[in-house]
Amino acid sequence: MQRYIFLDLDDTLFQTLRKCANGAADPALQVRARLADGKANSFATAKQQWLWDWLSQGFRIVPVTAREMASFTRVELPFVEEVVINHGAVILDKQRQADPVWMAQMQQALALHRAPFVSLWAEIEAYCRQDEGYKARLVVDFGVTWYGYVKHRAGTEDILQHLLDTLIKPHPAVLDGSLYWHINGNNLALLPRCINKESAVAYLLARYQNQYGELLTFAAGDSRTDAPFLALCDYALIPKQTQLGAILAAVS
Repeated sequence: MQRYIFLDLDDTLFQTLRKCANGAADPALQVRARLADGKANSFATAKQQWLWDWLSQGFRIVPVTAREMASFTRVELPFVEEVVINHGAVILDKQRQADPVWMAQMQQALALHRAPFVSLWAEIEAYCRQDEGYKARLVVDFGVTWYGYVKHRAGTEDILQHLLDTLIKPHPAVLDGSLYWHINGNNLALLPRCINKESAVAYLLARYQNQYGELLTFAAGDSRTDAPFLALCDYALIPKQTQLGAILAAVS
């Protein structure tokens, strides 16, 4: 029986130095990803290194990440299976080419959400121009604008929460489900409903089941947007002291 794990990356398999318990004082940290200028910016703890070693011995590992193509290529791990990037908007094959069938489906679906997304994003940019601390960015990959996100140099979720509550949540395209939002730390994303990790994982699961028959599937992730694709798999791994971990703890 083939064993797969669909694996979120940031804050699951590694994180920024600020989020490491002992920071730079931890001698066991290993670099896992870099910025465009080559500077190390994501690190794995000893436990995360052990987790990778364990998973790589027994599972086919499929990364499922919000990272775009350029950012994913700066992750220093030897992935060999397909890859889900851009919150599920793009699936890369084993040769790191965009899956043409999935790409065609996504572009067709995206056309239905383009007008409301462009409208709300213009409002977000106008809002952000009132405070130079905001950084609003559209994610363009493979020549397609997929979604947008906002950060603030203060580095806290509270400031982004105000933007979310006053502008994004009340917007008609969010209320009718055409668009949705995701906030986790200093990152507030606005996405068309058709872009989600769950749909991309379901697409790959159907392919693998057609190839191999019955599968044993695991999934790992740290945030609310990971929960739907975790629920598709036989077992789920959730790191503690994360957004999804806190939700799970609150239920108990």
